[in-house]
Amino acid sequence: MRLDGPELEALLRHVADTPRDFLSDPRLGNQGGVHVDAVVQDLLALLDQRLNPDALTTFGHNLPITERNRLIIVLLLCWLLYHPWFRQQSFPASQVLELLQDTATLLAGQVTAAKLLDDPDRREELVRLTLAHFDYRPAGESETLAKDRLTSLSSIERARILEASRAAQQRARELREALQRKRAQEAADKWTRE
Repeated sequence: MRLDGPELEALLRHVADTPRDFLSDPRLGNQGGVHVDAVVQDLLALLDQRLNPDALTTFGHNLPITERNRLIIVLLLCWLLYHPWFRQQSFPASQVLELLQDTATLLAGQVTAAKLLDDPDRREELVRLTLAHFDYRPAGESETLAKDRLTSLSSIERARILEASRAAQQRARELREALQRKRAQEAADKWTRE
């Protein structure tokens, strides 16, 4: 987040103003209407980026219904990237695709697309994650402040911390059980010697 980016409020307002029609169900099999792959391709064309059509398969309609939330998050990210500030930048297609594939997948595992749109903190998380992905921070914020705010909002970071905590608790439980087994064995050995 080395670079000074746009005003945070403008991007938050843009996300809050996402047209609900834009968030109709993605095309999955024979259901839904929005062809997410076409939206991604149109966005990249708008950003003057060319793309191999094979790269769009992760947004195609042949995906299982379990991909619905991720694809709606992809649509939200496309809408955010449609903001004039992002359109004025020259981000390479690979970087845009990485955001649309990896970040959307991580977010989809933690939060619903509806919550990203409707909850102010989740909306801010979406904007800050997107800016950070391109190494930008909101205008007027120091790098430290921007990182701290993103960390405090991040559903992904919260999930990582919870998982680390669970793993530490599991290790502690295993150590206690091993210690109890060792004490029981030592007591049995002592009893046998006497």
